[in-house]
Amino acid sequence: MIKDIEDYINSFPVEVITKLHQMYDTIKSEANNAEESMSYGMPAFKWNGKPLVYFAGYKNHIGFYATSTGHEAFKVELSKYKQGKGSVQFPLNEPLPEGLIRRIVAFRVEENTNKH
Repeated sequence: MIKDIEDYINSFPVEVITKLHQMYDTIKSEANNAEESMSYGMPAFKWNGKPLVYFAGYKNHIGFYATSTGHEAFKVELSKYKQGKGSVQFPLNEPLPEGLIRRIVAFRVEENTNKH
């Protein structure tokens, strides 16, 4: 049974583990004080008591979930990636767009900080 984010990450093949650690570190670089948990079966982060972002590992991609507002605000930059409602897929065979992920997380931190 997966009990925390580290267990979750380590449950994947090594090539996916590397990308998941990179995703985790990128999120934490912008939201170091975010509350961490597992939610919907994936690593989840809260800020100011509200959902911030989630991520998940898959066979061929890393899923990133920044809520609808996070995706809408960066829709042009995210348009080159496969997307679903409130999600984006970063292929494992491409570099993780760390700068873009950091900007999205920073946007969500500011958004959650300013919500009352």
